[in-house]
Parts: sequence; structure tokens; C-alpha cells
Amino acid sequence: MDTLTRMRAFIDVVEAEGFSAAARKIGRSKALLSKYVRELEDELGALLLNRTTRQFSMTEAGHTYYRRASEIVREVDSLADAVRESSGDVRGRIKLSAPRTFADAPIGQSLIDFAKQYPDIVLDIQLDDRFVDLVEEGFDLAVRISRLENSSLIARRLAPFSIKLCGSPELIARHGMPTRPQDLGHMPCIVDTNGRGLNNWPFKGDNGDPVSIAVSGPIEVNSPMAARAAALSGLGFCILPDFIAAPDLKSGQLMAVLDDRILSGGGIFAVYPHRRYLPAKVRVFVDFLVQWFRTRESA
Repeated sequence: MDTLTRMRAFIDVVEAEGFSAAARKIGRSKALLSKYVRELEDELGALLLNRTTRQFSMTEAGHTYYRRASEIVREVDSLADAVRESSGDVRGRIKLSAPRTFADAPIGQSLIDFAKQYPDIVLDIQLDDRFVDLVEEGFDLAVRISRLENSSLIARRLAPFSIKLCGSPELIARHGMPTRPQDLGHMPCIVDTNGRGLNNWPFKGDNGDPVSIAVSGPIEVNSPMAARAAALSGLGFCILPDFIAAPDLKSGQLMAVLDDRILSGGGIFAVYPHRRYLPAKVRVFVDFLVQWFRTRESA
């Protein structure tokens, strides 16, 4: 049995957080995976995993080996993809990180449309609202919705993105229409704790410079969809992604507030690590998303 096969087995077990879960995911027996990992440890002369009946963890050597092994396997796969691409054969698995907001919104249809068009590529989608470490956690790429900061990652813009400060007509009738960001400091607000500012919302100040307004209210929740539901119920003002707020703004169930004070410059990006060989499957996926959003904007 070659080292690369054992290496893949170890990576599968680590990423699935256990032998049983890895066996179910990749369709191999738990006993076989355990055999491969044990052989790898024997070959290295080091314990990589701590195994008990109830716990699973990597040793320090395991952490070091996982980081480097993941890079090696990705490079091997990328090289194979480059060769396949020359013959027009694009297949494999893409491990994608995306926020729940993306998948739950109508734009999440882009992932379904890609899977339909490329049946030989398996999309392994991990929904998580935190910014994952792509290299450390073994992701091929991520979709991120934000103002992109300086990064060692390669980023490709898929679509513009903005936020909306919203309130229901009933809420505005009770508390009035805020005319300055500072007004929100004494009005009920719904805080989406996925936001980087948490209870401190960023706006343009009276002189155009950024200001941060401390807000509070009856609900704090790590879901824009739950925040939207609370806003529709009149519990408070909330900040929502434009693609989530749009239908409610159009129907009049929510009203946009302080549009001229909202900071701009956000976008929806596909980001991926610098690599010697960019896998063909990743390039095909990103190109598909770019075209999908371009068609949507022109519709």
C-alpha cells in the first residue's frame, strides 16, 4: 500500500472527526481506514491520533503532519486536474465553505445549478458563518460576503453587495423614523451576532467619516433570517444583506432607513489559496459563479 493512500486515509479521518464518520463519507470500512492510519504511524514512527472509545484528537505530530499532508495531497490532485483539463475531463470533489446566508438566500441556487451542469464534480458544501482558515482546514475555496480586507488569498468578485437598515412600518409608527445614525442608540434594534461589529453598527457620520453606534434591543441572534423575522414582527430595526431584504422592501413589509449613511464597498467573493496549480475543477466552479451572477445582474 503506497504512502499517498495512507495519507489520504489519515486526512479523511481528521476532516470527518472520526473513523466511523470518515468511513460513511467515503464508502470504505472503518477497519480499513484504521489499518491505513496505523500503517502510516508505523511508517513515520510517530503517533498521529489519540484514540479512545469516546474521544478523538490529534497529537502535536498529527497536527504538523495534517497541515503538510493536506498541502501535498492538494498539489497532487491539482496536478492531476491540470492533466485532465487538457483532455476535457473535469471531475472530482470541491470542498467549499460558504455562509448560511448565501445558501439560504435565492443566490444559493447558483450552487444547485452548478451541480446540475457538472454531475462529475461533487460539491462538499460546509455552511459556516465564521471565516474558516482555508489552508489549515483543507478547503478548496470559500464564498465570502463582506468588504474584503488584505489577505494572502486570491479573491474573485462575483457580485456587488450592500446592506440595508430596515424597520417595519409598525415599528416606525411607534418609535419614529431615525434621521441620524445616533438616533438608533435609543431605539430597539435586532443584532445579528454574525456581524463583525456585533452591537456596534458602522455608518457614515455627519461629516462623512465612519462612526460606530452602540445599539441594543430585545433579540440578539446569529442568523440574518431570524433577524429578518424579528424585524417583520416589529421588534426592532435590523441590518440585513440586500439580497435578503429585497423582497420585503418591495412588498412594503419593511422600509429602508438611513440609506445615505450606509457604508459601501462590499461584495460577494470567491476566495482560494495561492497554489502552484489551481485545480481545473475550482477554476470551472469560479468561472461558473461569475457567469451566473453576471446573467442575474443583466436579467
